[in-house]
Amino acid sequence: MMKNYISFLLLFLSVVFFGQTYKTIDTTDYKQRKDFIKSYSLNNELLVKSLKARYSGKTGGELSKIYNELGKDFEKQVKNKDFIFNSVFDAKVKDIIGRLRKNNPQIPENLKILIAKDNTPNAYCFADGTFVINMGLFNWLNNDSQLAAVISHELGHKITEHTLKTFLGLINQNQLDKMVVQDIKATKENRNQRAFSVLKNRVYKKGTENRKQEMQADSLGYTVFKNSDFKRTEFINTLKRLEDFDTISPKELKVETYKKFFNLPKQEFNDKWLKKEDFSLYNYNHFKSKLNKDSLKSHPEITLRINHLKMLFPELKTEVADEKASESYAVLEKTARMETLPNFYHAEDYGIGIYVSLQFLQDGEEEEYYKAWLGKCFSKIYEARKNYNLNRYLDRVDPKNQSKSYQQFLNFMWNLSLDEIKNIADYYQKES
Repeated sequence: MMKNYISFLLLFLSVVFFGQTYKTIDTTDYKQRKDFIKSYSLNNELLVKSLKARYSGKTGGELSKIYNELGKDFEKQVKNKDFIFNSVFDAKVKDIIGRLRKNNPQIPENLKILIAKDNTPNAYCFADGTFVINMGLFNWLNNDSQLAAVISHELGHKITEHTLKTFLGLINQNQLDKMVVQDIKATKENRNQRAFSVLKNRVYKKGTENRKQEMQADSLGYTVFKNSDFKRTEFINTLKRLEDFDTISPKELKVETYKKFFNLPKQEFNDKWLKKEDFSLYNYNHFKSKLNKDSLKSHPEITLRINHLKMLFPELKTEVADEKASESYAVLEKTARMETLPNFYHAEDYGIGIYVSLQFLQDGEEEEYYKAWLGKCFSKIYEARKNYNLNRYLDRVDPKNQSKSYQQFLNFMWNLSLDEIKNIADYYQKES
């Protein structure tokens, strides 16, 4: 007990002095990755064999292809170091699953935990029991109970085999569509319109089925959640928190921030860098989508999901403020926050990395740390600009889908010359 307490205290102190001592999470875990891939590959083979035995004919063959392709893609992600092993987050997730399983024997025993180097608050579970938790969940959610709510929702998908049912539906729909397409080919009238109707109906149907599954996972997930020792109202608070992630406007990056961090000793700030491209003459209303975007959404609106849960479970109608994070969760939350830039860098999102670094610097957070990441990301932007592939790492301005602050940032980045980018990269790399 004392040993665990000392370990936690040392970890907590390392967080307090992040500015001086924080180092990104070590991913030199070749042996763990190799062992995991070997185990995952074997389990996937067994899964495919069981599906072939369970579903005969074309259905079994198609399922085999799907799961083999998914397995190969996932193994590539593991080899690419998209996940971390034996991390500080593992113990927390295992503890939460243990607390959920205590009064829920239907939760599988063979779950394997992987933490993804992904800043989006999401989680998902593979058919073999591999449970992936994005690091962004720790950064965005507020406490253990909210993390347990997300895990419970994903367990709902797992227990009801939603993924398998989705694949079976796609295989069946493929067979039906083939017959319709053959009929369309046999006639000459309205071919394009009829073909588009097939596509539209398929897309809408898929969206409807996915929304239905999300509602089911919410209901079953809450049933699992309420049987444990977590605070029930946090299930609703979690959904609200995730809604904030989908709808919240990015923090504005002030002009003063650009001038503060890009007015360098050997390169003065140039106001021309902030010049914006004029899109006012283009009327975006000329384009009208043939597909109803609301029908394409696979996840129903959070408000609908919350109201559905309150209707099924009246105890959720009483709203309570978020509970305070435990000390252990606060440590992980801080770690996930500090890993935001390493995760963007790993994903080659160098433009976003610069934008987010500037936001942290604007707030006065860990200045030396984020200046170092400015240097690293600008160095990659310089290489991309020099090799004429900057579009791969930096968005183009899109007024219809981007905040004004992000548009200003993109204009700034595209206005910089090759030499100016190099000077910024060199300066911040020397500073770090």
